[in-house]
Amino acid sequence: MQLRIVFLGTSGSIPSVNRNHSSIFIQFGSYRFLFDCGEGTQKQMMIAKTGFRNLDHIFITHLHTDHYIGLFGLLETMSLNEREKPLYIYAPNAEILRHVFEVLGYDKLNYEVNVKELKDGDEIKFKDFKILAFKTEHIVPSLGYALIEKDRRGKFDREKAEKVLGIPPGPLYSKLARGESIVWNGKVITPDMVLGEKRKGRKIVYTGDTRPCNRTVEVARDADVLIHDSSFTSDLIDWAVESGHSTAREAAEIAKRANVKKLILTHISARYSKDVTPLLKEAKEVFENVLIAEDFMSLEVRYEEVIVCST
Repeated sequence: MQLRIVFLGTSGSIPSVNRNHSSIFIQFGSYRFLFDCGEGTQKQMMIAKTGFRNLDHIFITHLHTDHYIGLFGLLETMSLNEREKPLYIYAPNAEILRHVFEVLGYDKLNYEVNVKELKDGDEIKFKDFKILAFKTEHIVPSLGYALIEKDRRGKFDREKAEKVLGIPPGPLYSKLARGESIVWNGKVITPDMVLGEKRKGRKIVYTGDTRPCNRTVEVARDADVLIHDSSFTSDLIDWAVESGHSTAREAAEIAKRANVKKLILTHISARYSKDVTPLLKEAKEVFENVLIAEDFMSLEVRYEEVIVCST
């Protein structure tokens, strides 16, 4: 299945000309997800041509307005576009969000909006993957999210099937490759007899706003992509601590400890709107495979590599 990430908003608390408030769109097969929904997200979606129709799940990391205020325009647009199927919104402190929706009348749209509370360790399960919520460290209750694909079956060993077990090429190979047992010459042949070891599924981790924490390292272990708060360079470490954010160096240290394949830095302070080089240089001193997220940057996460499709 195709797994694609589109960065719709990459700024810190204050947007810039080139950076919108936080929002990330992920397409996984037929599923569409939003992670955070800052102001103007629906317009960013229009520009990126992600569409609204199949967006059924939105995950909010925390209830600072730069991460969720775009919900109101998006929900209204979906209603005007005659949406009928339910929408699911997940967040910490979800009761606050439910109350805001009720006060503003968003509980009376022409489709059902389900606001669900998540806490550390909660999982939303789908057919071939799950989304795990994990606790992060910000100045308000906050969560990060990990999209974790199930392990895949091992590769089919044709030589073993044909030469060792004597099974001729044909439809029986397809059944075994799909994980189905067959009967050949009166003997049951199980998939484990011709399939290699299971292959790890893909994993994408998004922290939202956070200080560096061990829980992120634990969840992000061996991830294909870690998208981490990187608001400042290390000369502003005191402000990072006070405001509950991370420096580029700290994000890189988390990536190195977690042994991730690629690190993407986001939530970029407006002070770097003209030049993100200091952030990138600082991170690369610790972890080489790192990019600074840009609005509309698109990544395709394949099983063997992560490709930048466009910026």
